[in-house]
Amino acid sequence: MDGRANPESDGAAGGPEPRRRTGGRSARVRESVLAAALALVAERGFEGLRIAEVAVRAGVAETTVYRRWPTPTALISDAVTELAAQGNPAPDTGDLCGDLRRVAEQITALLAGPGIARLVGATLSMAGDAEVDAARRRFWDTRFASNAPVVERAITRGELPGGTVPREVLETLAAPLYFRLLVGGEQPDGAFISRCVDDAVTLHGGRVGR
Repeated sequence: MDGRANPESDGAAGGPEPRRRTGGRSARVRESVLAAALALVAERGFEGLRIAEVAVRAGVAETTVYRRWPTPTALISDAVTELAAQGNPAPDTGDLCGDLRRVAEQITALLAGPGIARLVGATLSMAGDAEVDAARRRFWDTRFASNAPVVERAITRGELPGGTVPREVLETLAAPLYFRLLVGGEQPDGAFISRCVDDAVTLHGGRVGR
């Protein structure tokens, strides 16, 4: 034995274990910062977003935020992209109308979150900014793609004609919900959601079950 430490046995001998980069802290920091950014925009709009205050709310150094998101626009773009994946599992009730109703309820629940309607509205008003516009497109693409299996399964079951485009069905369902929430400022009730589901099915050649 030459007395040199074997790096693979340090942990077993009570010495320091090799440093592992798991990304755990990085993920937590990202989650905290994006949550703080969303909360600020919800309270004050995009014009009220300040990197310094985001850092304070997230409990991280301001330089940590600037390293990942050099501008408020970059931060809000990432936050919108993150928002798209929230509360959006594709339902599978075995019935097209049942699935579409669940999707409609997901949309309604998402936009009912504190300040979320204001955030989505802010991205629309900032469509001239390439970074925000790209985030807005990612938001819609992610939402529609994740629920496309609802329509694909309905085609397989014969509830919709072959060749039906999933995104078109989902757009027909979602458009009146977003309009009522973002433009009308009203929360859709059960009757309104049912009407949206019926319209989406019938307009794309399906039959509404009773």
